[in-house]
Amino acid sequence: MMRTFETATRSDWITDRALRAIIATAMALPYKQRVRWFGAMAQRLVAPAAGYLKRSRTQISMIWPDMDATEVDRLARACCNNFGRTMIEGYSRGDYTAQLADTMPTGEGLDPLAKAKSEGRPVLFVTGHFGNHDAPRHVLNRLGYTIGGIYKPISNPYFNEHYLSTIKDVSGPVFPIDREGMAGFMRLLNGGGMGTMLFDVRVKKYPAIPFLGHPAHTSTGLGAIALKTGALILPYFGTRRADGLNFDVTVEAPVELTTPEQIMCDVTDRLEARVQAHPDQYFWVHRRWG
Repeated sequence: MMRTFETATRSDWITDRALRAIIATAMALPYKQRVRWFGAMAQRLVAPAAGYLKRSRTQISMIWPDMDATEVDRLARACCNNFGRTMIEGYSRGDYTAQLADTMPTGEGLDPLAKAKSEGRPVLFVTGHFGNHDAPRHVLNRLGYTIGGIYKPISNPYFNEHYLSTIKDVSGPVFPIDREGMAGFMRLLNGGGMGTMLFDVRVKKYPAIPFLGHPAHTSTGLGAIALKTGALILPYFGTRRADGLNFDVTVEAPVELTTPEQIMCDVTDRLEARVQAHPDQYFWVHRRWG
């Protein structure tokens, strides 16, 4: 649960000051050096201290119990590096958008997307904590697709205050996951707009859907929203290239509107295929199972 400034702890303030200092140091560097440096900082300092490296190793080992320990460690470290790069890319805004200026999306979903826009049909993009999940939004915004979003506020209010700046100015409006925010997101879609959602978040009150061979509690809210609004569901992904700075942006074929739970099974399968192909780019740092 997000704390307010009134209920925030001294630890919240200290953590935020430390993060602000690291971010400010990174922002003083040229863009390419900045992204590489921040990725290394996340991998070597932040992730071990915050327990992210340990959590990543634990979850990777659970999914692939026969994997060699050296490979588990490599994937965990690469994941934390990608996590850091993704974070500073968000803070870099203009520089990040410029880096993506020549990136063109591919995939079977592009024609249905153009058709939906011409018809005024709402579009619900879905993605997971993989690669840089905001890269497709940046690229599609450049091509004339205004895409709103929904986000979960960070529990530390000091950090949340500047974190919002990394997502709210990218394209369309963003809404918090609360009653008022969800109402705003629904109005956006009902008006024929476009929105994006990250769905791979553990929410224990919802069904456990198989993900990488293990049950993962997954909200069916996305599926319910799509059915209520008649939105076209398009999974999209930003896969980081080997140079660590550029991306392959893919808009996949639409997901059929069936039932909320089946929709979530289908989008989970799409994400699983991406993770199997590029396991080092999944955000193993967050608690997905259990």
